Amino acid sequence: MTAKILIVTGDAAESLEVFYPYQRLLEEGYQVDIAAPAKKTLQFVVHDFVPGFDTYTEKAGYTWPADLAFADVDPAHYVALVLPGGRAPEYLRNDAEVQRIVAHFVAEDKPLAQICHGPLITLRTGSMAGRRTAAYPALEPDVEAGGASFVDGEAVVDGTVVSARAWPDHPGWMRAFVQLLREKAPVD
Repeated sequence: MTAKILIVTGDAAESLEVFYPYQRLLEEGYQVDIAAPAKKTLQFVVHDFVPGFDTYTEKAGYTWPADLAFADVDPAHYVALVLPGGRAPEYLRNDAEVQRIVAHFVAEDKPLAQICHGPLITLRTGSMAGRRTAAYPALEPDVEAGGASFVDGEAVVDGTVVSARAWPDHPGWMRAFVQLLREKAPVD
């Protein structure tokens, strides 16, 4: 039986932050499922920087079907969790089913990768208190308010949590996460 990894996301997730880990983990031999608020086609977005803007811009990105709804997720069937960024984590963090899913991975000390705004979800569950994490730099106050230490780095490893700032950090982030997976949850 192939080891399975869960990606928790929703509409307005950053396209690259969903697809890069999705494809990289498939390449590594894992089965990857995408869970969302409902089993439907999701609309992802593209965040980019435009000269003269003080922050990133957002454009419509790819669409992709979710494999299952959060309510249908049995986290015990998965060896690891990925929390992409974009705007999706802003509303997903308040979803009781997402909190249930994340709580399982934290309680079982399973590998968890989070990037950009993804840490908003783990911060909401209280599971980052006393830990170190990277996040999109504008979230430094949110990280600190959640009891964690903000680290401005491309691949921050704190136990079984691997975090990064945003999609330019993908190579370092996924390299560290795959190394952790090979140790803690290798492909059968």
